[in-house]
Amino acid sequence: MVVVGVGKSGLIGRKISATLASTGTPSIFVHPAEGVHGDLGMITPRDIVLALSFSGETEELKRLLPSIRAMGIPLLALTGRSHSRLTRAATVTLRVAVKREACPYNLTPTTSTTAMLAVGDALAMAIMQTRGFKAEDFARLHPGGVLGKRLLWTVKDVMHRGRENPVVRVNQSVREALQVMTRTRMGAASVINGDGRLVGYFTDGDFRRLAPQDPRILLRLMRQVMTVKPHVLNTSTRMGEAAEQLRRYRCDNMPVVDDHGRPIGLLDERDLLSEGLL
Repeated sequence: MVVVGVGKSGLIGRKISATLASTGTPSIFVHPAEGVHGDLGMITPRDIVLALSFSGETEELKRLLPSIRAMGIPLLALTGRSHSRLTRAATVTLRVAVKREACPYNLTPTTSTTAMLAVGDALAMAIMQTRGFKAEDFARLHPGGVLGKRLLWTVKDVMHRGRENPVVRVNQSVREALQVMTRTRMGAASVINGDGRLVGYFTDGDFRRLAPQDPRILLRLMRQVMTVKPHVLNTSTRMGEAAEQLRRYRCDNMPVVDDHGRPIGLLDERDLLSEGLL
């Protein structure tokens, strides 16, 4: 969709064009003054032109109308007047009439531009729904934003692995587990059996709760103190769902397991916070 407009209407048109593009409808803004000096070449027979003019009589815009008509493409008008040059030339008119501007002298475009923006955004949303544009599509067009990260990134992209992934065996002591947790600075450790499968989880919070009740806590084995059947993630879990699981289960971190139940990583809420995902 090609959006055209002059002055304040042009500024609103640029915003509407940007909204259309970001919601899956290819769109560009063409200034009418530049249009009559060659930029009409940006418009193709497959396009629709959306023209913004509250009066419908903007001179620069009127000079474009014969060319648009000659191309035989639809012209959608966003205007405040039912009887104007733009309205007569339009295929479809969306009327955005207002009783008066917010300006005390009823001169500065204020209320009228707000109405144009609202109708333009509504149009963009209607087109988006008609096209079946989904949140996943929005994320694809906004990979640098938080929504893009939530829907496109997976746990594999963020998790700690290798030496940063704290793992201890079920027959190791709490003292040994704390050493591993301190080295990795994760505040938790996955507990594995002889086959390398996850059988439990131990956190510094568990240690703080148990220590006052058990003077021999450092000598206890993991199988005696670990949380059995902890909540886990897999590498393909989307970051939005991972963030929701951390929130739902009130976890600071979670082990990440492979298809065989082996802990291959750890996801920590601090990493999600730094990416704006929590």
